[in-house]
Amino acid sequence: MQPNPIRTTVIGSYPFPGWLEFASQNLDQFGPADVEEMIEDAVIAAIHDQTTAGLDVITDGEQTRLDFNLSFYGYIKGLQPNHAETRKFGPPAHDQRGKHSIVEELTAPNGLGAVKEYQRLKKLAPAGPTLKASIPGPYTLSGRMLPNDRYKDRYEITEALLPFIRKELEDLVAAGCEEITVDEPSMSCYAYKEDTKRFVDIFNRTVAPVVGKCRLSTHLCFGNFKGRPVGYRKIHPMLPDFLDLSVDEVHVEMANREFDEIELIAEFAQKMDVAVGIIDVKNYYIETVKDVIERIETCLKYIPAEKLAVAPDCGLSQTARWAARQKLVSMVTGAKKVRGE
Repeated sequence: MQPNPIRTTVIGSYPFPGWLEFASQNLDQFGPADVEEMIEDAVIAAIHDQTTAGLDVITDGEQTRLDFNLSFYGYIKGLQPNHAETRKFGPPAHDQRGKHSIVEELTAPNGLGAVKEYQRLKKLAPAGPTLKASIPGPYTLSGRMLPNDRYKDRYEITEALLPFIRKELEDLVAAGCEEITVDEPSMSCYAYKEDTKRFVDIFNRTVAPVVGKCRLSTHLCFGNFKGRPVGYRKIHPMLPDFLDLSVDEVHVEMANREFDEIELIAEFAQKMDVAVGIIDVKNYYIETVKDVIERIETCLKYIPAEKLAVAPDCGLSQTARWAARQKLVSMVTGAKKVRGE
């Protein structure tokens, strides 16, 4: 059971400051010390926005991950960019995201970088909020690697990546991280057409070494590249198999889906805590405190307060920072009012 009723949390990512995006395109002008200072400044900015909003749980805003998957690909040996496989023009969407060819056995000799991110967050964050690390699960991480003769399909690539994620989770716990989200949006996106029992088996084998050693959650959504979904946006294909995920908390996208199938969340709440996405990260309408209160009250019809957390639908990296700030303030203010604070 989670520490507080109606806990306010986030998924992981947060908008990058404009200067960070500019600097990342001109890294040849910076030395290593400059880059590290720049990263710390960006994390400090993300921490500031989250703590000012009053969140119970914060992250480093994933400020070192200029792309959700590809930032991890930089730690994996055996990959080579293959941008010939992407669409170049037209509306921005998932098929324009970078692809990679596998050119040798996949290895991650130095880990995936999440431990250093957590250590930086721990050093810079004030006392009070819970510190959370997030890392993609192996099925999601495999998404932009192209099969070859050695790894014949996405599942074989997933199995090759699984030990890397498992080791990273173990190392995070060893570093003192008490809360970890394993992001598997590809599983929720493709639950309608793939073997959901196989998904659960993959996930549970990945997290097995850290179950019971930290507060473990997973994030399930339907895609958010450039504010666009990619999957079939329904929860029912995940049931009943996803109820067997080895997690303390499951996070589900709801606000952008107008709380469609909210009644099905009651099934998750019987097995685990539930973090409901009550803030729409794809929309530039700024939710009011009244909106937030009404949405939480809807959730409470299906989830006991002691098992409910509230969050944005997805990470906020695809939402402008000015909007992200205001949305978080509304979310926290509304939650505190419902809690009677």
